[in-house]
Amino acid sequence: MNHSIKFNNVNTLFSKSLKQRTSDYFKNTSQKKTGNRKLFFKAVLLLSTFFILYSILVFVPIHWTVGIFLCILFGVNLAAIGFNIMHDAGHNSFSDNKQLNNVLSYSLNLLGGNIYFWKLKHNIAHHTYTNIDGEDHDIEIKFMRIHHDQKIKKHHHFQRFYFPILYGISYLAWIFYQDYEKYFRKRMGQTSDLFHFPLKEKFIFWISKILHFLFFIIIPVWTVGLIPTLVGIAISGIVCGMSLATVFQLAHVVDGTKFKTLKEFRIEEEWMIHQIQSTANFATQNKILTWLLGGLNYQVEHHIFPKVSHVHYPALNLIVRETCIEFNIQYNEYTSFWNAFKSHVRVIHAMSK
Repeated sequence: MNHSIKFNNVNTLFSKSLKQRTSDYFKNTSQKKTGNRKLFFKAVLLLSTFFILYSILVFVPIHWTVGIFLCILFGVNLAAIGFNIMHDAGHNSFSDNKQLNNVLSYSLNLLGGNIYFWKLKHNIAHHTYTNIDGEDHDIEIKFMRIHHDQKIKKHHHFQRFYFPILYGISYLAWIFYQDYEKYFRKRMGQTSDLFHFPLKEKFIFWISKILHFLFFIIIPVWTVGLIPTLVGIAISGIVCGMSLATVFQLAHVVDGTKFKTLKEFRIEEEWMIHQIQSTANFATQNKILTWLLGGLNYQVEHHIFPKVSHVHYPALNLIVRETCIEFNIQYNEYTSFWNAFKSHVRVIHAMSK
């Protein structure tokens, strides 16, 4: 990662105005920037659902049709835990108690991932250098070309046909292959710098991976058999992968969002404006989707205020939009999930040529 990259800090009237208005909002409403009782209730509900679904699938004899339905629900539940609990906790916005944030962020390890890698890749690289080629490792998707400066290869011509398969296997590839790839090469991306990996985190990596393998492979094989276990993991993993990848892509790879390739180590815009240019909202009026996605359909607000809990995004959305209008800054928002999805497919198609 290139720490010498600088954003414009000369004329930052927009940022100052937006920060002041947001600060006034929290002061006037006497709210903390972290999560509230509703978020705690949601966390308890999602974690309880996880243990109930796991227990039924692994220990209760059920008909295979019921099993398939529960595996689909389990995949949605895994993604929802990631969106609502791990994501806020990983950004230290779930609670004002740092210890609680730290504990809940390890819910990613419960799902088979690794929170230490996630914080390096997501919190630092993705949130600082959003949509900048070579710096934001979240836009380095194997077999996909998503902006003009990425070299086009023969297989990219067919990416509009195979992208759902890649999104479907993304979660399983992440937890069973890519984490190990990062561990042994000690780099987030192919060309990124070596990262520091403390002994404590190495220990946590192996313990959590072994426990995940025990609870998701060994115990289910022992109780329900090899084939049902592999089918169950495939179904829930594909549902989870599709959910995670699609939400991320609709926030960054749609018409209107900008990608940049650095010629120099300087970005013309101030950091907040760069975040608005490289992100998009979708379906913000859909309360069910907002609840399930942990407010990640309010991606603009999340990128400007990553340390603010998602429970505040609907209110901040109004402040950000008003400020953007005042400063004549384009604000990217799609009225529905399907409009954003169609736009994403258009971009994938355009990048295949």
